[in-house]
Amino acid sequence: MQIPQTNKVFNFDKYPTLEKDIDPKQRAWIEVRGKELETNVRHLKSKLSKNCQFMAVVKADGYGHDAKVVSEYAIKGGASQLGVATLKEGIKLRSSGVKKPILILGNLYTRRDLIISFKNDLMPTISSIRECLICNNIGKHFGLKFSLHLKVDTGMSRLGFECNKFLHQFEKIKSFENISIEGIYSHLASADEFNSLDPKSTTQLQRQKFQELLEQIKVNRNQNIKIHLANSAGMLLNQNFHFHMVRVGLSMYGYSPLAKIDKNLSLKPALFLKAKVAFIRIIDQGVSVSYGGKFLSSRKTKLAVLSIGYADGVPRNLSGKINVIHNNKFYPQVGSITMDQMMVDITDSNEIQIGSTMILLGSDGDKTISPLDWARESNTIPWEILCSFKNRLPRVQVD
Repeated sequence: MQIPQTNKVFNFDKYPTLEKDIDPKQRAWIEVRGKELETNVRHLKSKLSKNCQFMAVVKADGYGHDAKVVSEYAIKGGASQLGVATLKEGIKLRSSGVKKPILILGNLYTRRDLIISFKNDLMPTISSIRECLICNNIGKHFGLKFSLHLKVDTGMSRLGFECNKFLHQFEKIKSFENISIEGIYSHLASADEFNSLDPKSTTQLQRQKFQELLEQIKVNRNQNIKIHLANSAGMLLNQNFHFHMVRVGLSMYGYSPLAKIDKNLSLKPALFLKAKVAFIRIIDQGVSVSYGGKFLSSRKTKLAVLSIGYADGVPRNLSGKINVIHNNKFYPQVGSITMDQMMVDITDSNEIQIGSTMILLGSDGDKTISPLDWARESNTIPWEILCSFKNRLPRVQVD
């Protein structure tokens, strides 16, 4: 075969050769809408009891949204503190210029990690006398007080001091001269369950247990110690859960953990997941699509191949169960979702082309797809959906 000749000369020097030069929307990406985050925080803060502070939980890279962006807009919306899960997450926020108090919700137990936390002005969660002693020694070494929060287990059976031993332990902790107890908290295990308002529910019993413990240790005599119990669901139940501060994650990102009051909240999702059409092909009736051949075309079918798959965080068990949106119209995903790609049936469209943008999560006109929809279809929770998106998906700030 004769190769066609051309006299056109290409200037290859103008084309990017570095990762930073690649268009973040070249394949698939997450759009982060900071203004929606800010508005959500303001709206949720308006529901808090008087003088109750708002801690924005930005762990897991801000639930997949980009922790730095989330922190910036949450603070604009009125968040006075931030919560992370790991030491690395806290240091990353400090290095990006965040000055607000940051609580590490996970457990630090080595002297090295606690020193790093102290030197980065991060507050660790402390669940035992052992770590209290280490923190006190660190504070003494530097001639300063080590700020921290004490956690009490009221029913989660995860981190925290044992409730029935805490009164005695707290008396001892108060004698340590080089620690500053900035907060005492616990964590609700079932606040998003349908019966959480029932006086005999696990959630109400946890709150009662926590309240009784606070009365025993007479913590109200020291108003500098912030008491907090509520996550998003607990915050939305009623103001009895608010105390001095609430720790808000999911609802700040635009989703209610309580379906029964979802209609009463004016929350807007801050995340849109989008992907471009990389290829279009037409197959005949009775042709299998993707691995395993579990989908057979029932008609002559036009397929769009999207450059996104389970390696990006789209669960493979959603194969054949989800739609995508283009120009305010749903199109079904067909065949098995693969590592890097998925197929969509676009037979009914004459406008979708290679390079067209499809919405996997988000809205267009009156059509919306939510992480709650994906969670129901894959028998999981929206938290897992949001936290599953991988770093190879660029985060693109819209605002």
